[in-house]
Amino acid sequence: MPGNDRSYLRPGAIERIFGRVLVSLVWIGLIRGHFYVLEVRGRKSGRTILLPVDLLDLEGQRYLVCARGNSNWARNARTAGEVMLVRAMRRRRYAVRELPPSMRPPVLKAYLVASEVQRFFPIPKGSAVESFNGLASRYPVFELQPLEGAAHSSEAASR
Repeated sequence: MPGNDRSYLRPGAIERIFGRVLVSLVWIGLIRGHFYVLEVRGRKSGRTILLPVDLLDLEGQRYLVCARGNSNWARNARTAGEVMLVRAMRRRRYAVRELPPSMRPPVLKAYLVASEVQRFFPIPKGSAVESFNGLASRYPVFELQPLEGAAHSSEAASR
């Protein structure tokens, strides 16, 4: 998408270690809430990449927001057209549709309510939705649509 060419904020070593630990805890179900493990196929390597994400439920719709900008997982999801969300060893496949920048401000405003993502945004939470218009192109937002028949062996086995 135009406007998404901007680089992204790479995680530091401590953030990468914390991310791996968080992936493990979310995967086995010790951490729930809005956290999930995102599985996405690498667009160049073809390998599955795992990382923790904050899923946003807004007005009956699910969204993934990349607070770090046009990161690798966002580019991979854009290319793959689908992702897998995992929590407590249950997996669900979703089609992803990237929202155009003009549709992102209300989603970004809702996403910014979580204090752990405030550091990635140059405006404070509680800002008017119009405040997000100028920076919406910097933050990829994906709408998720469940794909039927998406249960994998771990989810089917848990039924």
